Amino acid sequence: MPNYRENLPQLGTDIFACYIGMDTELLYRDGIDLPGFASYPLLLNREHKNLLRNYYCNLVDLARDQNVGLILDSVTWVANRDRGAELGFSSDDLKKFNIEAIELIADVREEKGDLPTVLCGQVGPRGDGYAPADQMSTQEAEDYHSQQIEVYSGTEADLVSGFTLCYPEEASGVVRAAQRFDMPVAISFTVETDGRLPTDVSVKEAIEQVDAESDGGALYFLINCAHPDHFTSIFNDGPWLQRLRGVVANASRCSHAELDVAEELDDGDPDELGVQVGGLRRQFPHFNILGSCCGSNLRHMKRILEEAKGAA
Repeated sequence: MPNYRENLPQLGTDIFACYIGMDTELLYRDGIDLPGFASYPLLLNREHKNLLRNYYCNLVDLARDQNVGLILDSVTWVANRDRGAELGFSSDDLKKFNIEAIELIADVREEKGDLPTVLCGQVGPRGDGYAPADQMSTQEAEDYHSQQIEVYSGTEADLVSGFTLCYPEEASGVVRAAQRFDMPVAISFTVETDGRLPTDVSVKEAIEQVDAESDGGALYFLINCAHPDHFTSIFNDGPWLQRLRGVVANASRCSHAELDVAEELDDGDPDELGVQVGGLRRQFPHFNILGSCCGSNLRHMKRILEEAKGAA
């Protein structure tokens, strides 16, 4: 199977699907308890691991049916030292989880790999993905995230991606840690309902800061874990916008504070979300990485891809 580290196909113009809504599906639809919102412990249970595999296989089938490329993300968004320790896992435990998570998606690609499929090692925030308490300096973030990224560098992962990051210093640290281990890296920020990061930094400012602190080391940037109503108004002309490759949107219009206390899943309107996210491809032709996040499922993904293809 291809190793795309040297020539990642999503850097071209073809549409690539990116789905990271599996956690909310597991929690709300499958009824599986996820302490710390962590899916990677499911790898310990054969039945749950097969469930994860089925999710990935269904996503591959959807991408094939829609004739688009695919990014398969590992279930290790919160498999870092602090958040793992809260669940009783050691650094050695986390290393095994991160390796096994990549092996799982590599096996799926091997089994069903008749379309461009990129393997991504997920890196999440050190703390809360919506409201970071103790913010790190860029150097602290580089040192902290190096532990997880070093593990990915020894696997079949084609790149690493920092998702749902709330402030630019942590993002810069992720990029510099990836550079330390020669791993391609992408960054995805989350925003509040006003289109600004939870730390009140604009996406433009965050991208420019990360580029300045990492010598432009990120392959590209995304926005994730927010509804299109929360961020489409911020898009305007400028070099920073060309650094954005797409969005991975929430199905729900709820704010992060509302989502934190939600007892039921708000899955929004798949047709509406498809029109909104897919339509960005028409407005910004360089947006070619499109997908969905919290509250979504493959119904949302299907509509997004259909609309994106119609706009291409």
